[in-house]
Amino acid sequence: MPSKFAKVQKQVSKKKGAALALHENSRDALRLRSAVARDDRVARLGAMREKMNDVYLNRIVFLQDEIPDSLRPLTDAEVHEVIAKYLRREDEAMAALKAERRPGRPKSTKQTLLEQQQDQEQKEYESGFWMPDMQSEATLTKLRNWKGEWIALSPLGYVRVNKSGNKKESAFPPKGAA
Repeated sequence: MPSKFAKVQKQVSKKKGAALALHENSRDALRLRSAVARDDRVARLGAMREKMNDVYLNRIVFLQDEIPDSLRPLTDAEVHEVIAKYLRREDEAMAALKAERRPGRPKSTKQTLLEQQQDQEQKEYESGFWMPDMQSEATLTKLRNWKGEWIALSPLGYVRVNKSGNKKESAFPPKGAA
């Protein structure tokens, strides 16, 4: 995608007049500065959006690996087992971080971040864990054929499953708490 700055720079360079006619407070200089600022803002927001989406992409990649070979819908117990397995995926890393920390020393930043992530995911599970509908054969087929692209996730069916066993239909992309 061409940047706004490249377009403005091209327009300014095609103008008639001396090459040094562009002074600090000219209209063209203002256009160039605002185009650069816009490009920076767009890039920053895009990176932030990708970082937020990574949490859900990693979750779906994990769940894609949990699809049974026979491609049969999962039972309620199996769905809760898969969620529990997902919630425990960082336990080994947490144990290693705790083991390498000397007594009396504060927790490392990585350990603190992992604990916060686990707490957040546990709270989400209690209120409604967002995931593809693993009890639908059509969703499982689409999920198995998924190539890892964010945009290709919209045709899948989604649900929110909470710890007590309730299941509610959900939408893509996820919109916060259940």
